[in-house]
Amino acid sequence: MKLQFKVQQYQTDAVDAVVNVFAGQPKVDGVSYRIDPGRRLARLDDASADAGLRNAEILLTPAQLLTNLHHVQQSRNLPLSTKVADSKAAPGSPNLDIEMETGTGKTYVYIKTIMELNKRYGWSKFIIVVPSVAIREGVKKTFDITAEHFQEIYGRKPRSFIYNSSQLHEIERFSSDAGVQVMIINIQAFNATGKDNRRIYDVLDDFQSRRPIDVISANRPIVIIDEPQKIGAAKSLEALSRFNALAVLRYSATHKVEHTKVHRLDALDAYNQKLVKKIAVRGITVRGLNGLSAYLYLDAIEVKKGQLPTARVEMEVATAGGVIKRQIKRLQRGSRLHDLSNEMEAYKDLFVTDISAVDDTLTLSNGDVVVAGQLADRDVTEETKRRIQIREVIRAHIDKERQLFTQGVKVLSLFFIDEVAKYRDYDREDTLGDYARVFEEEYSLIVEDVMSELELDEATSAYRDYLNRDPVRKVHQGYFSIDKKTARLVDPKVAARGDDAGQSTDADAYDLILKDKERLLSFTEPVRFLFSHSALREGWDNPNVFIMGMLKKSDNTISRRQEIGRGLRLSVDQHGERMDNPVTVHEINELTVVTDESYTDFVTGLQKEIAESLAARPREASVKFFVGKTIKTESGEVVVESPVAEALYKYLVKNDYLNEDDTISDAYKTAREAGTLPEPTSEVLKSVIDFVWPLVDMLYIDVPAITNDRKPKRIPLNEENFHRKEFQALWGRINHKAVYQVEFDSTELITKCIRAIDKHLNVAAMQYVVQSGQQREQMEVEDLSSGGGFTVSRTTTQTETVTAGSQVKYDLLGEITEKTQLTRKTAAAILTQIRADVFAKFRLNPEQFITEAARLINEQKATIIVEHLSYDTLDDRFDAAIFTQNQTAQDFAKAGQKLTKSVYDYVVTDSKVERDFVAELDTSSEVAVYAKLPRGFFIPTPVGDYNPDWAIAFTDGTVKHVYFVAETKGSMSTLQLKGVEEAKIDCARKFFAQLNTAGEHVKYDVVTDYTTLMQLVAG
Repeated sequence: MKLQFKVQQYQTDAVDAVVNVFAGQPKVDGVSYRIDPGRRLARLDDASADAGLRNAEILLTPAQLLTNLHHVQQSRNLPLSTKVADSKAAPGSPNLDIEMETGTGKTYVYIKTIMELNKRYGWSKFIIVVPSVAIREGVKKTFDITAEHFQEIYGRKPRSFIYNSSQLHEIERFSSDAGVQVMIINIQAFNATGKDNRRIYDVLDDFQSRRPIDVISANRPIVIIDEPQKIGAAKSLEALSRFNALAVLRYSATHKVEHTKVHRLDALDAYNQKLVKKIAVRGITVRGLNGLSAYLYLDAIEVKKGQLPTARVEMEVATAGGVIKRQIKRLQRGSRLHDLSNEMEAYKDLFVTDISAVDDTLTLSNGDVVVAGQLADRDVTEETKRRIQIREVIRAHIDKERQLFTQGVKVLSLFFIDEVAKYRDYDREDTLGDYARVFEEEYSLIVEDVMSELELDEATSAYRDYLNRDPVRKVHQGYFSIDKKTARLVDPKVAARGDDAGQSTDADAYDLILKDKERLLSFTEPVRFLFSHSALREGWDNPNVFIMGMLKKSDNTISRRQEIGRGLRLSVDQHGERMDNPVTVHEINELTVVTDESYTDFVTGLQKEIAESLAARPREASVKFFVGKTIKTESGEVVVESPVAEALYKYLVKNDYLNEDDTISDAYKTAREAGTLPEPTSEVLKSVIDFVWPLVDMLYIDVPAITNDRKPKRIPLNEENFHRKEFQALWGRINHKAVYQVEFDSTELITKCIRAIDKHLNVAAMQYVVQSGQQREQMEVEDLSSGGGFTVSRTTTQTETVTAGSQVKYDLLGEITEKTQLTRKTAAAILTQIRADVFAKFRLNPEQFITEAARLINEQKATIIVEHLSYDTLDDRFDAAIFTQNQTAQDFAKAGQKLTKSVYDYVVTDSKVERDFVAELDTSSEVAVYAKLPRGFFIPTPVGDYNPDWAIAFTDGTVKHVYFVAETKGSMSTLQLKGVEEAKIDCARKFFAQLNTAGEHVKYDVVTDYTTLMQLVAG
């Protein structure tokens, strides 16, 4: 497989945050200098000397930089800095903080930032500093797998290499070669005291009597620090200062020391924008039961079609030989524990009185209530708890695997362990530690149990083959920091036997886990379970880690948030495509954490850490806070002025949306989610009300919800209702797949684009500066820190002009066509009719002209796209299997009572509006059958796939043969349905109109309640 990359706006925003700080910096493709073997600079015309190209100096004044910085911060609603901060790592150089939540692609972002800085300003020398080998390998891998992607965007790709003190020719190339040059170095490689580490500071015979650090620093590189909170020691900062950085960019989710923040994408933003997985937890608790002296563990409550809920428990059983073993049993209401245990005295007189799928509880006859995940034992050992955790990880893994296999997504699970020997024990012949042995025992038993269950379902034959394909020894592997440096890279005991016994060498595991991400993500690779100690706790991640098991004692050295960060990235399928469809992203992408803490304890600790990371966010609403903030309207970015700020604050007070301390109240959140925010009375607020909510939202600090993974279950299909003639007739009418096409009115589009470009296109003149200089014969430490190691001998500044028809440097028509996806004819019509003085701006700055013109054209195209949309239905239809296959587990706590008219036994609702709607549908005499449509059914639209809420078939009584597809909303006000959501609804109206043209006779509309529905049906 090959990982696919696409341009995503949230990542582009992070790139622009850095690049725009230097707006107005002249573009220089490199300043040349020559260095002789004796560290003295030869004359520029001495062809025998070694040539180098360094980054040009920042020519913007401090005032210009600060103005740019304020523009960036204001556009992102960040506090305005009083200066562009520097630090001990690079005194005098801009130090910019970019906050990005783990899993949102910060490595991709800083590589793209490198390419964009090179494109706009000509800077080409970059150093990436990382705190560990795992991060270093991950960064290098990202450079390798994104090279083709960036080649397509920029027409070039960066050359990257890992610093190695024994391969100094790489530094030579870094300094002398043109193009984007990137050195990746871990902090230990130059701040430790070992002989190899000190080589970077030594005059070396094999480096032409030069010091590597002098050659590196002479390039005035831009330094990027990955995870700077790990590189904050005084020794590290002093070492970093020797790089003589032009600027320092710091990327992390958890900045400990603040410099100049130019971008923020924190945990709350990432979750709300669905850029990372949501989190679920399976906790294990220990408690004593009144009437029980033996072992009992409630694993889960199962809900199956046509059956009452069943409790899966582990309990002790007396075998025929008198040996007591622990076995998995399935209990139903009335099951007698004494009988199931073969009459063990410890279970005497105990039987099951109730099993609840809603709260996941088992009630015993003595009154004890056991919650799923609770362990009752006379003497609970550490070994018992670890075995249960391993079992829970395997079960969670297979549950997720069954759900995602048909979607082409491979599921990985990651165990963090407390001792390497518990997984890999080289003193044993098979090298298996205790955890590995337990894993293999539990995995074999669970697979056997699941295989027998799957045999009853023909639809799962492909997954059965996959699950049964690989022997247990091949499905797990480990990586530990010792693997890369011990003599056991090939285990002598395994090698001596002449076979591999299913056990890969340590070297294979190192490459597979750290370097060969694509192979690990492929179904053809057997490894699905990974074990590691501290080596993978930071820096490393894999998009398809869905389950994490914490087989270790809790400590404070690694935070919960750091650990779960290894699995937050959104998953990919076998084509390398991200599973980020907004409709299903959080149904597919859920990270389950299996811990030996209770659910409550783990979640409390994790949410506390997340809340602490949000401490810098503003919380109090005030006129002062709103004034000067930027909002994005249909016509572009607008700065909030005092009248709007005052009206917004009064609106919040009037509607009780503020607490006494001026923080945002829960009432606001409830109304916002339900779509019941009242219209403002202030005229000045009415025109912008739909665009100011993000400002209010950013004040409401609501830590992302963490679900209890034991709660969700798959809701059984009600076969009888599903096969009723009314529902089958409705399903047959709406299950058409379709394609849409948009036929632009070229004249209308051209006219709107010309008007927009003439009015709004702004371009700044581009200057190109060519400098030549020499490195001083003697450079002091002060030179390195101040950038004064060079004497500029010649500077030429000129404004470059380019003719519109030039095909050498800029293909204006070609680039506009590519960026807007219009025909060359339409693009040419727009460009040739804009005002002459506007078109002349192309000569000032071709790149900015192309970017801005394309943006304005795309905005106009978007405004008319829905209006000119039409659908064509296909012969292909959605299969009824989408009602049962690939359905994610649902939280029964939100399901209410068992239903009588739904095609599912229960319906999970997200709001009071939906709950009330379901209650009336299920008791209505007019409704024959209805369904909450599964996510697998969707209508394609230009703004993303759309999944309607309800399909309703009415009875043959007073309302005859009416089939209705409904979308439930808390408010019909268009003020609450702006943007993408309203566009999708408009598209859906066109889709169903097309169906009705074909004779299907299905009504579609947005309703607020059952009364509204019946009014529309009657109409």
